[in-house]
Amino acid sequence: MGRTAKIIVQSVGIAVMAGLLIAAVVSGYKTHPAERECHSLRYIIEDREERAYLTEVELTQLLHTNDLYPVNRVIAPTTLHRIENTIAHHPMVRTAQCYITPRGEMRIRITQRVPLLRVQTPVEVYFIDTDRRVMPSRESVKDRVPVVSGNVGLTMASHSLADFALWLQEDDYWRARIHHLHVQNPQMVYIYLHLSNDSEAVTFHRVVLGSMRGYEQKLHKLRVFLENGKEATKDKQYNEIDLRFKGQVIGRN
Repeated sequence: MGRTAKIIVQSVGIAVMAGLLIAAVVSGYKTHPAERECHSLRYIIEDREERAYLTEVELTQLLHTNDLYPVNRVIAPTTLHRIENTIAHHPMVRTAQCYITPRGEMRIRITQRVPLLRVQTPVEVYFIDTDRRVMPSRESVKDRVPVVSGNVGLTMASHSLADFALWLQEDDYWRARIHHLHVQNPQMVYIYLHLSNDSEAVTFHRVVLGSMRGYEQKLHKLRVFLENGKEATKDKQYNEIDLRFKGQVIGRN
């Protein structure tokens, strides 16, 4: 075979291979299209039975309001991302994942935000969630979490008070007894203590914690006092217990 014939054969071979490659790409594109028609919508809300913070109705309304309701529409990747982002910005949503199945069902998988503590200031009421972000107060949020009232700034709520609430979740003894804190200022924090005596009567004590610094040690010495000092104090009813001083528990009427 001459040189010219070889060149022709090689050129034809290259053209055939290129054609096959293009065909494969086109075939793959048809199998996995960038756009897909949506025939139905399904919300998958995690912990729905435990926390009913939001409903499918309001999520659907949110999509309609933003002209993003997907059913009977061809959905491009950019639209899919916009839907996911819109749901993720709902005030009760922690995360959102959106995808379309091969049969055209759009699924939006949602995790809800979890409250850590409730903050009540003279001007507003809100929650701090487990991500230390502000979470709006809603009637649907019925979780039993510590309440913090008074002059509470957002920085204090999302840092030292959030630290305290997380610690309280892990401490069975104090979680059953502490439900309310009051902040006069960052250096003067009060805890309202619920205690049951032998007759099952509940008594309330105001505990002066001072600053939040070293609250674990302060509450440890209070626990020792409550568990070991019952006999010495059984005839006394203190209205206030002061923990601010090292090595001391001071009771006041």
